[in-house]
Amino acid sequence: MHKPQGARHPHQPKTPWSDYQSVDLMLCDINGVLRGKRIQTSALEKALRDGISLPASVFALDITGQTVEETGLGFAQGDSDRICRLLPHTLAPVPWHKTPSGQILMTMEESDGSPFFADPRHVLQKVTQRLLDKGLRPCVAVELEFYLVDQKEGPDGLPQPPILPGTDERMHDTQVYSLDDLDSWEDFLVRVAEVCEMQQIPADNAVAEYAPGQFEINLTHQHDAVAACDQAILLKRAIKAIAIKEGMYATFMAKPYNGQAGSGMHIHVSLLDEAGNNVFAEDHELLRQAIAGNLSMLPECMALFAPNANSYRRLQPHMYVPLHASWGFDNRTVALRIPSGDKGSTRLEHRVAGADANPYLVVAAILAAIDHGISEQLRPPAPIQGDANKLDLQLLPYRWQDALDRFAQSHRLSQYLGKDFHRAYLINKRHELAEFDQHVTPLEYQWYQHLV
Repeated sequence: MHKPQGARHPHQPKTPWSDYQSVDLMLCDINGVLRGKRIQTSALEKALRDGISLPASVFALDITGQTVEETGLGFAQGDSDRICRLLPHTLAPVPWHKTPSGQILMTMEESDGSPFFADPRHVLQKVTQRLLDKGLRPCVAVELEFYLVDQKEGPDGLPQPPILPGTDERMHDTQVYSLDDLDSWEDFLVRVAEVCEMQQIPADNAVAEYAPGQFEINLTHQHDAVAACDQAILLKRAIKAIAIKEGMYATFMAKPYNGQAGSGMHIHVSLLDEAGNNVFAEDHELLRQAIAGNLSMLPECMALFAPNANSYRRLQPHMYVPLHASWGFDNRTVALRIPSGDKGSTRLEHRVAGADANPYLVVAAILAAIDHGISEQLRPPAPIQGDANKLDLQLLPYRWQDALDRFAQSHRLSQYLGKDFHRAYLINKRHELAEFDQHVTPLEYQWYQHLV
């Protein structure tokens, strides 16, 4: 009798992957896109022991999946391989595949076993270590906003909101925090919750946001910043896969619709001492230094918080996104918010990044700024009261070119991220910008084709 490939021999010991036929081995590139291989389960034990080979150029890929040769990670070095190590604690089932399957995250090493400089996961680990060396452990939570869109494009060829389940009515508006909207999408949200539990993704709650088909899902605080970002990457994958099974697409584009709010990635950070106490709750001076460091470094970090051409469409007034380096208590118009609540939960909420950003790099930039503020004992200006958008404050870089120029000039950010990574990221994004600027858009035909 034929035994399905990957099936366990009856006398073999049972392993956590014994019931899977295949496993997806996943590596997160600089754009937050998961790359990797799918292997049969019979090969997993060897992969866990020896790792697998992938080309270093996976970290030179632009958003279209093309290698940016100017980074030096492609043909210049013979498109050579590096070893990727599997992370056993991330092994989890993949319920949306047709056959029993699993998934596992990986991280890339240099040939001598040291961390590969261009792996965003290693970049975050490197920055986190700076704080750990001070006896401070970052505690991080990620909030992700996204849109559900119809798989069928609208008459104009653009995305459109989905049909409300059980009706023939297309969504055209929403009520923020609406329970009715949550009821309408209960099947989808329940399925997301089930998969999160199955994959040990600590999803907390779901909120209907400001636009038709827009939702936010929050992840609970983790005492490991890298693990918090692992979970954010896996949550995005799960949401996209479940949406397809439900006959829709989920998009984490920063700004999918004109005239509607964009989707953000809000990061909550506190610092724990060696006894596990929240030092922000007890040491307000340290909290202010962390705020000041982030205010100081916000402009040069915008290329990480807004990494794509579409990211800058989100940066508009009155669209629920901060446009200035500002802070305040329980104020959602500022970049850095100190939420209300009990003293023990005192934390910094960073509200600038888009949902399209790479969470490892976003958190790395925030933690680098916190470390900078503490190391230099910086002091912030007075907190903003009321609507920050009505004050005469200096704007953050809101054009892609300007953001990349500020990133290029940042010696201190380069020191935190690593000079080689800083250079490779800059080259990659400047390449994307040049490609984008050469593309003729439909709006140009509409405005100019018959009139000039």
